[in-house]
Amino acid sequence: MSIAPRLTALDALHRSLGATMTDFAGWDMPLRYGSERDEHVAVRTKAGLFDLSHMGEITVTGPQAVELLDHALVGNISTVGVGRARYTMICQEDGGILDDLIVYRLGETEYMVVANASNAQIVLDALTGRAAGFDAEVRDDRDAYALIAVQGPESPGILKSLTDADLDGLKYYAGLPGTVAGVPALIARTGYTGEDGFELFLKPEHAEGVWKALTEAGAPVGLIPCGLSCRDTLRLEAGMPLYGHELTTSLTPFDAGLGRVVKFEKTTNEGRFVGREALEKAAERAETAPPRKLVGLVAEGRRVPRAGFSVVKDGVVIGEVTSGAPSPTLGKPIAMAYVDAAHAEPGTQGVGVDIRGTHEPYEVVALPFYKRQK
Repeated sequence: MSIAPRLTALDALHRSLGATMTDFAGWDMPLRYGSERDEHVAVRTKAGLFDLSHMGEITVTGPQAVELLDHALVGNISTVGVGRARYTMICQEDGGILDDLIVYRLGETEYMVVANASNAQIVLDALTGRAAGFDAEVRDDRDAYALIAVQGPESPGILKSLTDADLDGLKYYAGLPGTVAGVPALIARTGYTGEDGFELFLKPEHAEGVWKALTEAGAPVGLIPCGLSCRDTLRLEAGMPLYGHELTTSLTPFDAGLGRVVKFEKTTNEGRFVGREALEKAAERAETAPPRKLVGLVAEGRRVPRAGFSVVKDGVVIGEVTSGAPSPTLGKPIAMAYVDAAHAEPGTQGVGVDIRGTHEPYEVVALPFYKRQK
């Protein structure tokens, strides 16, 4: 017996806009409203509006909230100031990545952990289990929030017309309480597109009104609604990892080239955290003999690589594609792939991707493919 997908507070609105819906991590989500390319280009040049209410919000509160988070996660959460956020990960004892997260510090002893939709229950269960012995509470707040993102170079101007918050003073990876279109929201300067933008956490009953207000305010500068499809090509161009593709339980943060998020110098809990010993060994391996590295691949032809396709050189498999798509910005197919360290240097020639038996030529490049102008 199949379980019906969950619906966000904006479901009826998406359907009224003619969205093509898809099941994503147990949620019915808009894949696209019209042209994926037009939505992608709008975010790069103007602005796009996203429903991200499938993401998983978990609140951690109490006198030892930060000690719990420093124990449970690989980052140094005790150095995050009130009103700031940090990208981090939660790992298994063996160092494998359970999920990548953003942690917002909302108050002196209150934090919000935002997990990927597909891993929200896993992260909730892990945090709950790891809370034993700490004077802290882990609360499932997934139903307490809708999440709307406005992304793109025009997004600050659009949001300024609807909020009382000081957006000019709001730094990247920071969040502050304010009002948007007259209702309370946590306004965060974060995103998954490679552009400037904001993510708005608000009560589900306020979501439709805020969406419509943003749509009206953004219409003169070209804001359009955007679905998950263009969100994927935007994050791929920006070299941002996607759980289940670039990040899995079989990889450590060091394997993924993201060892910088692991902080061994924590002062809480005598420096101990889940996975520390395994991650110390992984850090040493990555330094001395990395088996594979995450790289970018740019096609010389027009055929698009997909996740799971083999990367080859001189007829030998040297890696595997983790994500691939046509790049509207570059005008060519691109991919991220793990390849043997010996062939990971940008500019490496003679590399191909096995696309249904044909070795299509690709060039190894440094990530990201695209970086916005400040």
